[in-house]
Amino acid sequence: MNNKKGLSFPLIIIAVVLGVTIYKQFDFKSFTFESPAMAVIYILTFLMTLYFLFKNPKEKQE
Repeated sequence: MNNKKGLSFPLIIIAVVLGVTIYKQFDFKSFTFESPAMAVIYILTFLMTLYFLFKNPKEKQE
């Protein structure tokens, strides 16, 4: 039986919103963020979201 699970829609939405926010916060002229503390939180949350989105689910042994 094929038990493939698709990508989680809420995690995709969170990743897109965080990615856009990080992009908007970054100043490409001076290579800095508007608020560095919030940028760290955004980046860590973005990376955790990507991890949970693409990690391989463990197969159940019957």
